Amino acid sequence: MLSICRQASARHVFRSDTSLFPRFISTTAPAMARKRQVKPPPSISKKKLQAKERRREIKRALKTQSLYENEKMTLLDAIRTLRAVEIAHPNATYELVIKTMLGRGSVPPRGRISLPFAPKPAKDDRILVFADGRAADAARSAGADIVGGMDLVDGVISGRHQANVILATPALVKLIAPRLGRILGPRGLMPTERRGTVLEDPATYIRKLKGSNQWAGDKAGTIRTPIGKVNFPEENLLKNVRFFIDSVKKAIGRPEGEKSGARPTVTISRIVLSSQQGPGITISDVA
Repeated sequence: MLSICRQASARHVFRSDTSLFPRFISTTAPAMARKRQVKPPPSISKKKLQAKERRREIKRALKTQSLYENEKMTLLDAIRTLRAVEIAHPNATYELVIKTMLGRGSVPPRGRISLPFAPKPAKDDRILVFADGRAADAARSAGADIVGGMDLVDGVISGRHQANVILATPALVKLIAPRLGRILGPRGLMPTERRGTVLEDPATYIRKLKGSNQWAGDKAGTIRTPIGKVNFPEENLLKNVRFFIDSVKKAIGRPEGEKSGARPTVTISRIVLSSQQGPGITISDVA
């Protein structure tokens, strides 16, 4: 009986002691309700977001803007300016950048060229030719790496036959197009008459490829190519630049003397000369 009374009194004391401890107000219902009533951040309209992004772009452009960004020079002055910048690097390379505007449905321009004074040795091309009969024999004699007919299609699809130049005769291009168009087209390797890779006589084209380099624009239509070394004579650099620009104009359908409105799908918008350590300078007298 006495032990039961002691246990009862102990429970009573524990309850009376715990009632003296403070309660955590932050977990009460009213406090939680106030937390739920916090106002969301104000929404920003689409127009304000676009304006904010434009301001950021302007700031970034001002930070990275070159001293010569809005400067236009003649080709000769640009060569001399960059040569002064690269005085400690006589073997530095000049780079020519041609920016083109692509019309709807047009593809980035591409072509091949052999500069009068090459800044680097030409790369060896791996050439695949779809041809039969005498055209196939002539292509092999001219130096083609892979020559055949429809038997090559499966090897091209599987990747067994690799090449960076693919040619075809008019008779065979109609047969290979349904199977290879979706594979070679996006890579810029599908033979087409517009690019000059569908030929009755592939051997003549192959001989022209020897000692030449391929150039191509990116998705935005920008063409970049090394155009010479800083230690080249000025006359050689001038010839290289003008020769390359003429090649690009022919590839986009605007050779010298042709009116600008004749074929407006691809046009040259800007020509820039730069070097490894130097800025990009817009050329004013060769566009």
